[in-house]
Amino acid sequence: MRYVALIAFLAGLAAAPALAQFDHGHRAWDALLKKHVVVEQGGRASKVRYAGFKADDAALRAYTEALAKVPEAEFRGWTKPQQMAFLINAYNAFTVVKVLQRYPDLKSIRDFGRVVGNPWKDRFFTLLGRQSTLDEVEHETLRKPGVYDEPRVHYAVNCASIGCPMLREEAFVAERLDAQLEEQARRFLSDRSRNRFSGGALEVSRIFDWFKVDWQSGYRGIGPGAAPITTREQYFARYATLLSDKPEEQKLIAEGRAEIRFLEYDWALNAHR
Repeated sequence: MRYVALIAFLAGLAAAPALAQFDHGHRAWDALLKKHVVVEQGGRASKVRYAGFKADDAALRAYTEALAKVPEAEFRGWTKPQQMAFLINAYNAFTVVKVLQRYPDLKSIRDFGRVVGNPWKDRFFTLLGRQSTLDEVEHETLRKPGVYDEPRVHYAVNCASIGCPMLREEAFVAERLDAQLEEQARRFLSDRSRNRFSGGALEVSRIFDWFKVDWQSGYRGIGPGAAPITTREQYFARYATLLSDKPEEQKLIAEGRAEIRFLEYDWALNAHR
């Protein structure tokens, strides 16, 4: 009997690490998003119930603590889609954490400060074994040339602002990542408040100006045999039917002949009242 008990004990120890493995379904974060993200404008935009997130602080903290416990060595062993989903969800979750530090006394995430207190440069969380910033997650990891080379990440990471592509109402997961990113792209590009053909020109979000290099670095997009994209005009051409309802305007965009202008960015907090 003692021998049987010892075997059972050792088996339990062997199983313990497996039970502690990171949840790539991001189920805790998924549940919070489904509860506190309000989809608007026919699915093209969203607002966030920050008060709800604040009430669910324990669940949010448990998820961010799970993120923080993942060592870099384990992360390096994951597939690229798993890594990307992890980083995107982490960026969005920690952005909510940052907003909650001052919510409801906050009209814009920029209210934290542009230099002192800058929310994107503040080392307020731990990720992959070190104190990190939102900028490091986005610009030094997700956007690092030669690592993921995926400009659609700009439709996934959310800066808590109206002008930003919407916070998705579910967690990003590796097995559906490509489809989720593409849906985010189509949602954002079809939102006439942030991308549209008007006054004889294609008026688009500032993210296409700030991150111009990401859309001219040879991105191929989805689908077999897709040609590499080396200009923003080529990128917009693929989505001409989303950017205008008029055939003559769609033709200009599809042929890369539309003048490109950049809209002002709305930094107001994306809070649902």
